[in-house]
Amino acid sequence: MIQIKEFNYQPSEHETETASSSYLMSLIAIIVGVPLPIVNLIATLIFYLGNRKSTYFVRWHCMQALLSQLSMLFINSYAFWWTVSLIFKEETITSNYIAYIIVALVFNLTEFITTIYTAIQTRKGIHVEWWFYGTLTNIICKEKL
Repeated sequence: MIQIKEFNYQPSEHETETASSSYLMSLIAIIVGVPLPIVNLIATLIFYLGNRKSTYFVRWHCMQALLSQLSMLFINSYAFWWTVSLIFKEETITSNYIAYIIVALVFNLTEFITTIYTAIQTRKGIHVEWWFYGTLTNIICKEKL
């Protein structure tokens, strides 16, 4: 799920701190915006936009964090609105709802743990690529020549 790869150069202290902060931004946004999944994405997007002209190492990790938050937006929004519809409409909780909430919680917990791990490793200057998101990030984020 996670690959540790060698980066083309050794990032500076400032770069590793900023790249690590891109992951921490999503964790802080989770605490603030738990009921509204869009808050996490907006916070991570703002951080990315603020660092999009930074070094490749920083941009790459900001983009990976942004892509992970984008997919979590869909998972969490569906769970949020399904729960709201159960509260305000006279529907019953089904086994499908319980199964989806369990899957959503597993995805969120996995993403939370992976984000903490990646923030720590990135702060040390270690380049961590997530399965799926790392490949997408490599396609989107190109090194400037």
